[in-house]
Amino acid sequence: MENYNQTSTDFILLGLFPPSRIGLFLFILIVLIFLMALFGNLSMILLISLDTHLHTPMYFLLSQLSLIDLNYISTIVPKMASDFLHGNKSISFTGCGIQSFFFTTLAVVEALLLTSMAYDHYIAVCFPLHYLIRMSKRVCVLMITGSWIIGSINACAHTVYILHIPYCRSRAINHFFCDVPAMVTLACTDTWVYEGTVFLSTTIFLVFPFIGISCSYGRVLLAVYRMKSAEGRKKAYLTCSTHLTVVTFYYAPFLYTNLHPRSLRSPTEDKVLAVFYTILTPMLNPVIYSLRNKEVMGALTRVSQRICSVKM
Repeated sequence: MENYNQTSTDFILLGLFPPSRIGLFLFILIVLIFLMALFGNLSMILLISLDTHLHTPMYFLLSQLSLIDLNYISTIVPKMASDFLHGNKSISFTGCGIQSFFFTTLAVVEALLLTSMAYDHYIAVCFPLHYLIRMSKRVCVLMITGSWIIGSINACAHTVYILHIPYCRSRAINHFFCDVPAMVTLACTDTWVYEGTVFLSTTIFLVFPFIGISCSYGRVLLAVYRMKSAEGRKKAYLTCSTHLTVVTFYYAPFLYTNLHPRSLRSPTEDKVLAVFYTILTPMLNPVIYSLRNKEVMGALTRVSQRICSVKM
């Protein structure tokens, strides 16, 4: 590994791509995934806003998920691609703090939003007659606003900490973005108290929501099993499996990374797992929700026909 010790306050992101043909291949692949994520999430946002049939709480939450994923991947990939193309891996002290703040905020907001979507499915299946009351527009707005406020406060606390601890070792971050745990390893002070707060934060904003999602879908699957309508069961199972697929892709690597002892993990393992929840999940979410959802495909057909009729 190159020696990136330096006297300036800038950090160095060692990145994801090795300086070889494999690195170039990975770079091209990540850029293609990034473009697919941009197109997919923008399409979902526009489709939900244009088609009145999708103006429901579930799709309102889904549009917010697409917005978060759009910002999520845009916070990381453009800087990583720029570093690879220009060969400049440095990032300013302030820039690193800003990237870390947005990443941490979006990570918590997405976790809480996925929990809200699980609650929406739970109410829709288990309490259909109370759905319009329990999932009113006001409730949806409160859920989303609360998620952003909680995520911002949590991210602000972590960002303030990493910007004020002394760094007396190499400023080379062995990651492809300013990940807080990777930055803490560079500190020249004891950080065991902070690592405890990271564990607590992970438990509150990842473990508890995951338990809530699991309980919600446990009740949903039980209610679906008791349904008399085969068509209703099929639709409910499809909706649940879609959401559970998204939750698994997002939560599994995140929980493993944040709860597994750092001494038992390698930086390479951390980077590979981070690719799942920072790059692959934002690309897969719109694909999963569109290809496995007849309502979305129907809305896409209606909007396409409307656009074609306007042109003619």
